[in-house]
Amino acid sequence: MTPTDLHGLTGAYALHALDDDERVAFELHMAGCEACDQEVAEFTATAARLVPASGVRTPSVMREQVLRRIVTVRQVAPGSVPLDRARRGVRSGRGRVRWALAASVAAAVLFGGAAVWQYERARDARVQAAQVQRNVEDVAGVLTASDAKSRSVPVAGGGGTLVVSTGRDRAVFVASRMAAPPRGKVYQLWFSDGGKMRPAGLMSPDRSSQAVLMEGAVDDATGIGITVEPAGGSRQPTTPPLVVLGVPV
Repeated sequence: MTPTDLHGLTGAYALHALDDDERVAFELHMAGCEACDQEVAEFTATAARLVPASGVRTPSVMREQVLRRIVTVRQVAPGSVPLDRARRGVRSGRGRVRWALAASVAAAVLFGGAAVWQYERARDARVQAAQVQRNVEDVAGVLTASDAKSRSVPVAGGGGTLVVSTGRDRAVFVASRMAAPPRGKVYQLWFSDGGKMRPAGLMSPDRSSQAVLMEGAVDDATGIGITVEPAGGSRQPTTPPLVVLGVPV
């Protein structure tokens, strides 16, 4: 066996799962390999701690506890269990340890993956909730600003109102009973800067009435436009504007 092969036998050696030739070759290798010696000690200590647990039926709540704690609890440091006692424990329960260690590894992979997935989902949900909250506050801030000014216009079978706060340098477009865009399309908002259209966000295609915080500052925009674009929006308008509404001053 090559040195690379021998480096991979630490776990099997700790569980006495090597045949005689492999064991002799590995012990000769380990005598001069500090890393393998340390890893064997760690595997042995871990296996020893699993021996008593291998005959105990786990309660149903353990899965939930593992899922909650696996991403935060650090593993036990090597040396927590005396090495001589650990080796005795392994030898006295060889068969049970092998099954327990295999089951524990499988459970760690399964529960660990599920825990990480749940943790990431929860984190993403918190981020999304925070974004929604900020958006709601920004929309409300513009609509209730002391310097808010508005202008309305019929559009797409319904109506639209542009509200601008000069102090906040932001604008909100409020749609009321607008017809749904064609399938696979979306209404896109634009700022008009001297006739040049600047992307300002997308409207939800599933809602006929909504308040949309337009993306970016109003700056020197003189108006806004609404076009029908492919889902996901466009960098520049691909259709004539349904309406161009001047910024209220």
